[in-house]
Amino acid sequence: MGNVVEVKVGLHCEECIKKILKAIKKIEDIETYNVDTQLNKVTVTGKVTTEEVIRVLQKIGKTARTWEGDEIYG
Repeated sequence: MGNVVEVKVGLHCEECIKKILKAIKKIEDIETYNVDTQLNKVTVTGKVTTEEVIRVLQKIGKTARTWEGDEIYG
């Protein structure tokens, strides 16, 4: 079982969600992923770090932060 990474990211429209899903699917060694549009939350499990997920989201122009809200990226 890998890590569980939860990040907060703006999920404003269907196009945003499609971009995010496409980017997440490209991450190596992920086991599962989920996008919660109600909470603006992306959850990824697998051999992945919070930094990796946030970096991938930044590359597509999204501002992401750790779910706890301590660190803001982008």
